[in-house]
Amino acid sequence: MTELDALRQRCLQCTACPLARTRNKVVFGVGSAPSDIVFVGEGPGQQEDLTGEPFVGAAGQLLDEMLSIIDLGRHNCYICNIVKCRPPQNRDPMPEEQDACIGFLQEQLRLLQPKIVVCLGRIAAMRLITPDFRITREHGQWTRRDGVSYMAIYHPSALLRDVSKRPETFSDLLSLREQAKALGCRQYE
Repeated sequence: MTELDALRQRCLQCTACPLARTRNKVVFGVGSAPSDIVFVGEGPGQQEDLTGEPFVGAAGQLLDEMLSIIDLGRHNCYICNIVKCRPPQNRDPMPEEQDACIGFLQEQLRLLQPKIVVCLGRIAAMRLITPDFRITREHGQWTRRDGVSYMAIYHPSALLRDVSKRPETFSDLLSLREQAKALGCRQYE
């Protein structure tokens, strides 16, 4: 059993916050490990809660399409969330729920050893980049911390609601591909 598998097993048993009482399945993450590029969303939705896999509903289908534009997919990157259990009615995860789960994400990132972390949406960016992150102003901007490059893009569900943001997101994806190539990410060797 790998360290990541052991972490997954610990996560599956977690009861550190009230979300554990209402979940169907823990949504740990999916993709290649280690991974040079990791995508982090805020938390699972209804379809993810039922399947135990992140980004499998309509937003997940759009994410898969977005990744394919830049030659990425679930086979050559890693996709996970800040919280591993679905918040009721798909509300934003509360700070105390994020606090209860953040150790799992930090350990995932340590084991995955990414060169790039892409935050999918405002909540993930506020947790991983800066607490006052403004997605409309700061999406596509790079930040470097502890040897890892961070960027946020609009969450795929936001792009389903507002298609006018898609051109900006396309530019952000191209920037991601260029950064990945510049950093020597395996996906682009």
